[in-house]
Amino acid sequence: MIEVKQLTKEFSIAKNKKLTVLNDVNLVIEDGDIFGIIGMSGAGKSTFIRCLNLLERPTRGSILIEGVDITKKKGRELLSLRKQIGMIFQNFNLLMQKNVSKNIAFGLEITRVKDYKIPGISDEDYKKLGFFKKRSLKKKEIGRRVDELLKLVDLEEKKYEYPSKLSGGQRQRVAIARALATNPSILLCDEATSALDSRTTESILKLLKRINEETKVTIIMITHEMNVVQKICNKVAVLDKSEIVASGYTREVFSDTSSEIVAQLLGGGEE
Repeated sequence: MIEVKQLTKEFSIAKNKKLTVLNDVNLVIEDGDIFGIIGMSGAGKSTFIRCLNLLERPTRGSILIEGVDITKKKGRELLSLRKQIGMIFQNFNLLMQKNVSKNIAFGLEITRVKDYKIPGISDEDYKKLGFFKKRSLKKKEIGRRVDELLKLVDLEEKKYEYPSKLSGGQRQRVAIARALATNPSILLCDEATSALDSRTTESILKLLKRINEETKVTIIMITHEMNVVQKICNKVAVLDKSEIVASGYTREVFSDTSSEIVAQLLGGGEE
């Protein structure tokens, strides 16, 4: 579960002058949710998602993931926590000089996992005794995981292709596989379908839904596309002027006829 408590983010824009992008945001996202974050341009959506993995550090407030306040973490502890959070972007952010397999493997090649010295003793006891050490993943382990992910995103036949040879939808599938490589419990999607046509968007949404069902990963989607939210998100929060003005089950939020901002968003008021 993700608990956001009194989250505030300010940017200095001039001497003794600050711009408040997020103001006292409170939100709970349950495990396994596909949660949409929507709002007009400048509402604070992208800043919010960047705060969730501390690409931006909040000015005030806390972000608890499974009860751990990640805003208190630094260095190796923070890096370890970030492995629980995958992220995909509008523009894919693939390494163009590497093929599909190597793009997916990239994060795994710098991942270290626990090894145990003596078999037959529980992980919990080893942790207490301090007997574990860490090692890099072996090539066979990385290759096996890459193959699993290629199958998951239906790109097995593109394993050795380069991004330049792929369609936009295929590139986003590679980006999704890469984001899932370390088995994160949370997947952040920042306008992940905005650069895709409607047919490709539909296929990516079906893929994300299937991944959510099969892996139970919590998905948080920042988007200005209301049809995306309606098709895939079970819950949604509306950001307006730096604050959460509505949140809950998607159908309930979207059916609130008294909300001016929801009416604007559903009516195509977003850019």
